[in-house]
Amino acid sequence: MQITQPLLNWWDAGHAALPWRATRDPYAVWVAEIMLQQTQVATVIPYFERWMARFPTVQALAAASLDEVLKLWEGLGYYGRARNLHAAAQTVVNKLDGHIPNTAKELMQLKGIGRYTAGAIASIAFDEPAPILDGNVVRILSRLHDLPDDVTTTATKKKLWQLAADLVPAHRPGDFNEALMELGQTVCLSANPRCEACPVTAVCLAYQRGTQWERPVRPPRKRTPHYDVAAGVIWEQNGGERFLIAQRPLNGLLGGLWEFPGGKQETGETLPQTLKREIQEELGMEITVGDHLTSIKHAFTHFRITLHAFHAVHTGGVPRHIGVANHAWVTLNDLDTYAFAVTDQKIIAALDKRGGKVARGQGGKVAKLRSG
Repeated sequence: MQITQPLLNWWDAGHAALPWRATRDPYAVWVAEIMLQQTQVATVIPYFERWMARFPTVQALAAASLDEVLKLWEGLGYYGRARNLHAAAQTVVNKLDGHIPNTAKELMQLKGIGRYTAGAIASIAFDEPAPILDGNVVRILSRLHDLPDDVTTTATKKKLWQLAADLVPAHRPGDFNEALMELGQTVCLSANPRCEACPVTAVCLAYQRGTQWERPVRPPRKRTPHYDVAAGVIWEQNGGERFLIAQRPLNGLLGGLWEFPGGKQETGETLPQTLKREIQEELGMEITVGDHLTSIKHAFTHFRITLHAFHAVHTGGVPRHIGVANHAWVTLNDLDTYAFAVTDQKIIAALDKRGGKVARGQGGKVAKLRSG
């Protein structure tokens, strides 16, 4: 199947001008490819520009603290990407003399770099004819070859990788791979493919057979589970202005981010009971739960939550790091130095909306609760 020249001609005629395309610096390409995983291009652009201004080299990133890295990543989601990028930068600096590997095989030895990302970096920054396969490319290949097979199976994924490898040219492999990605983002769309604008319809079997809306083939989606979660704005026992935040364990969902501590509601519990149990299990503390502050709905990749935030007061026990990585007693003015997930940012916004009066214990029931 010959698509190289038509695709490159389409690319040369006017591809999107994106900040990471202005350079072939492997570090910049690496950062962009990590940010673009499961994230829209328009969302990534301002994050990439801020990141490169603050961490212009792999050495600058390696020297930064994880807290600083997560704070700059705040709001971009999938925070494991930031942790892995930071760890891999330290590997490059400490073990590879600051030299980013120049082959896909070697790049895959770095934390957080899989086969797709390695192929993208190697082809774009180092002109290695390495294949790429992400959701966009899966869709393109499935339509080009009119594949009737479930693309989520191991056998079909192996076939798709081989098809991608057969296509990537020795000349301009980076441009070819970027053209494939842009074709999937702008033309070969999932729900409404713009076949009239596609440069390769002459060889697209799905287009010729009218099956483009049926490709790629995937199994039906499973129902997404929902959980109720309780979180606490836990104020100091002595009526001060500070409340407690906790850092999530470095491994796992939202690892390394700070949060208002709490956890998932169990069967038969009220939300205040959930909060008291979770604080005891994670921090070894006793609390009294007060007024409801806000409820927030949020969807993760594989589940949904409703987060219910409550005011509470610390009534006993010294905070211990049982299920958390760290803790801090802070005021609202201190929060700019800590990285929070979107849900916790909304709790902060709810506190800010009160004009600080409730937060400082000058707001009726909360003041009474906190004073004993």
